[in-house]
Amino acid sequence: MPSYYSHGKLLISCEYAVLDGAKALALPTKFGQRLDVSKTYTKNIYWKSLDYQNKLWFETTLSIPNFKPSLLNPITKRLSQCFVAIQKLQPKLFENQQGIEFISYLEFPQNWGLGSSSTLINNLAKWAKVDAYKLLSATFGGSGYDIACAQHSSPITFQKKLKFPKIEKVVFNPPFKEQLFFVHLNQKQDSRKAIANYKAIKNFQNLNLLNTITDDILKSCKLKNFENLITKHELLIAKLTQQTPLKLSHFPDYKGAIKSLGAWGGDFFLATGSDHLYFKDKGYHTIIPYKEMVL
Repeated sequence: MPSYYSHGKLLISCEYAVLDGAKALALPTKFGQRLDVSKTYTKNIYWKSLDYQNKLWFETTLSIPNFKPSLLNPITKRLSQCFVAIQKLQPKLFENQQGIEFISYLEFPQNWGLGSSSTLINNLAKWAKVDAYKLLSATFGGSGYDIACAQHSSPITFQKKLKFPKIEKVVFNPPFKEQLFFVHLNQKQDSRKAIANYKAIKNFQNLNLLNTITDDILKSCKLKNFENLITKHELLIAKLTQQTPLKLSHFPDYKGAIKSLGAWGGDFFLATGSDHLYFKDKGYHTIIPYKEMVL
């Protein structure tokens, strides 16, 4: 039985601006998603999704070759869209096709924002032997950095280009990583909505400052320097998106530095120091040390 695996993602720098070609630092995570594929004799697609506790949370049947779901809802509509896009990219894939059973296994809670969609898209692209970036563009959209993370097992820098993204493997192994941890904000951000809001505002065009910060983060050897860089980065993104930095809005008395990741307002943020109790006392109980999250 063929099986495909993709890593989750964290965007450390150039959130939002990565859509315009900024040089972003991205980290594949230890948590990902697996997709098992097998043939059946039903002449339909049978789909099952299992959560991180191995519990079935979604299943549906799609007809071949039009991929109409047996029951229409937002999830089946999106899944149908994925298979329609695959067929356009690989027209002969479903010719004389027997039925197919797909079982996906997610290794993290869906509200964590580590890439349940991007890991799915990359796994489907592997199975169908199509370009994952083209499949992403035809379905969920976005810069594609999450697809790059899905395909790599070490830190990367990512830049969106006209034809193909520029992806470079980099070394990011700071000596202070024991003082880095991720805290979940107890809410899921809608990336598509955040992207739309960014495109509507976009009042900051100088990407060189953000690119320089990415390069300097990679060179950081001292925690204080790293904290200064991510604080500066927060202020630049705040100006770019007309939002308030997370530390100022939620944690003004925290003694370490705080940086939002990905779409501001949801999912995980990065904190420096070791005061996990500070966040637990405020009701944020999902706290993951750097070494337990990042590959």
